[in-house]
Amino acid sequence: MRLLQQPQLASKKETRTVGRGFQPLFFIIFTLLMTAGIGARLVYLQIAEGANYRKRAEANRIRMIPKQPERGNIFDRNGKLLATTRYPRSVYLWPMAHTKPSWSIVGPRLSTILNITVEEIEKKLDDAGSNSSLVRIARDLNEAEITVLKEYANELKDVEVHTEAVRYYPQGDKLAHVLGYTRELTPEQLKRKKQEGYRSGDMIGQMGVEKAYEQLLRGEWGGQQVEVDGKGRPIRVLGEKQAKAGSDVHLTIDLNVQKAAEKALTGRNGVIIALNPNNGAVLAMVSHPTFDPNLFSKRRLSKKDWESIQGENHPLLNRAVSSAFPPASTFKIVTTTAGLESGKFSPDTVLPTYGSLTVGGVTFGEWNHAGFGSLGFTRALAMSSDTFFYQIGRGVGGPTLIEWTRKYGFGEKTGIEFITEETKGHIPDEAWKQRTWKIPWTVGDSINMSIGQGALQSTPLQVSVMFCVPANGGYKVKPHLLKDHEEAKNWRESLNMKPSTVNTLRDGLRKVIAEGTGKALNVSTIPPTSGKSGTAEAWKNHVKANHAWFGAYAPAEKPEIVVLAFAEHSGGGGGSVAAPMVLQVMQEYFQQKTAGISVSSRADKVEGRRFSH
Repeated sequence: MRLLQQPQLASKKETRTVGRGFQPLFFIIFTLLMTAGIGARLVYLQIAEGANYRKRAEANRIRMIPKQPERGNIFDRNGKLLATTRYPRSVYLWPMAHTKPSWSIVGPRLSTILNITVEEIEKKLDDAGSNSSLVRIARDLNEAEITVLKEYANELKDVEVHTEAVRYYPQGDKLAHVLGYTRELTPEQLKRKKQEGYRSGDMIGQMGVEKAYEQLLRGEWGGQQVEVDGKGRPIRVLGEKQAKAGSDVHLTIDLNVQKAAEKALTGRNGVIIALNPNNGAVLAMVSHPTFDPNLFSKRRLSKKDWESIQGENHPLLNRAVSSAFPPASTFKIVTTTAGLESGKFSPDTVLPTYGSLTVGGVTFGEWNHAGFGSLGFTRALAMSSDTFFYQIGRGVGGPTLIEWTRKYGFGEKTGIEFITEETKGHIPDEAWKQRTWKIPWTVGDSINMSIGQGALQSTPLQVSVMFCVPANGGYKVKPHLLKDHEEAKNWRESLNMKPSTVNTLRDGLRKVIAEGTGKALNVSTIPPTSGKSGTAEAWKNHVKANHAWFGAYAPAEKPEIVVLAFAEHSGGGGGSVAAPMVLQVMQEYFQQKTAGISVSSRADKVEGRRFSH
């Protein structure tokens, strides 16, 4: 029996070992394939993706700590400081703090100290991105906040406090619409400006000179390149680039004249503008109501602050360039020019005036309801006779009147630096009337336009430019605010007016002051002056509340300043309401000259050097 069982046992042993000879081969092949795959992957990572991964590794190891540039100062024409920089302290946070376990402590603690929500902090960090450097989460800290941050320094290891530059306007609400203000970039602005080197939290000019000359004032960011450890803490400085301060900007504005204009307009909504009629330099530009641009340098606007700049009178609106109104009888300068240049009327033309004039079944009244007898151009300007200019408008017709309106610069931007803020106003014409009302231009439209009423709309700055034309002998100028704006200073466009036309205008505007509606300026405290009044029909809350205009230039024979005053819904006439405002500004300007402005200019320049970079 044992002899028979032995072969069976041997057979079973042989069955259990079948396939063992192939296992080493399978293992070797599998190992070779795995090794080849890993090798190929290593080759790909080292050669194809090596530069990319090295760059990412460097980004995790090296950080840029940016250094904000100091914004350029803004000065008036005599070197007086209008905008500068102050240095409050701000809170910065490393973005990686948001992802750390300690954020549950850090976030709420910062929220309590800084009085901002955790969600606001997180949004700032998210907007900046996890690989960005320090992110500002609050600025303009007070002493109490700084003290508390120091007390909790152990908890807030990823929080840093730095001094930074913040815009400051020493003149407060004076010059607000000229200077504008700076404010943190909105998310929409950041998207557009990233390619220009702007980053989250940057301040940018939002209106006025701050916006127009942003690139000059802004400067260039600097910073430190630092190596950080695994926790993101700085180890050593690898390199540094100094921030480059922005350029200082000197304006054409005369601060003393500006203050006089501010004072003259106190208590009224409106505009006062002073220009050099020979080169377009803006000496003063006031728009009321106004606001304090320093509000926008605060960490956040209070409810009271917000309400003050969002009032029903729209204090942020620059009425000098962004609002248009009927120019009223100031426009008779254009009507006179159109009449004389058309060849249909001469400087010797005399026309009867009436209490009213009926044309095409429509009655157009005289402002005094009686008329002034027979008048020529100069006396008609002095008395501001409506019925005289109705006849001129009817005589030249709509196309000629519109042509000269355009030549004077109405219906287009003046060219001042406030490109995005300036409106063109509106010149009605045949095409507009057909498009809007589906009816043709009529004689009545020409009559309305001849006295600056109807659908004609102009900005106060456009009206100021109009007054420059007779003042400088027949040239349109380009208003500008940059003192060294050579292109604007040297830009003069001749309207190719006959000398007799210019002389008639200047004689008539002089008579306005000497014996007409502008007698308020016929005083010994200023040189002989020329000007024109205007009263535009307007309603407010269904109650008639007229706009008052007065524009003037002086000295009459050799003008060096044009002043325009506009009082919105004043309820009074141009000669009684706006002319006294013009007088106050003129008096300040000529008192400076009498006192010897060159002496104070030298002193102001010394002051300017003290504040410049």
